[in-house]
Amino acid sequence: MKRVTGIGGIFIKARDPKALQSWYKERLGIDVQVWGGASFRWVDDSGNPYAGTTAWMIGDGENFSPSESPFMVNYRVMDLNALLTVLRAEGCQVLEKTEESEYGKFGWVMDPEGNKVELWEPPEGAY
Repeated sequence: MKRVTGIGGIFIKARDPKALQSWYKERLGIDVQVWGGASFRWVDDSGNPYAGTTAWMIGDGENFSPSESPFMVNYRVMDLNALLTVLRAEGCQVLEKTEESEYGKFGWVMDPEGNKVELWEPPEGAY
């Protein structure tokens, strides 16, 4: 079974999200949007657009709980429910809560260092 197929997003916890967003926008040229982040469109080796995006966002990190880490990585997966079942069987700490919306299906697992890892199955034909 294929597990992770790519990175869907990177989320950074900040003491002052607005100030850190401004720093990244001004210093690194990231087009930070009103929602606190940016979407990086995928391109192939020739620079041609490819179906997919990686989200990048700075926020208060409330959604990282129970992790105390200052970041969370979102990984794209092909079959969220099957992967969560396998991870549970392997003894991983899979969080019970899952979510489903127009953006896809989401689930979470804690890594051995206590970092919350977000798993995301995009909706069919999207991203």
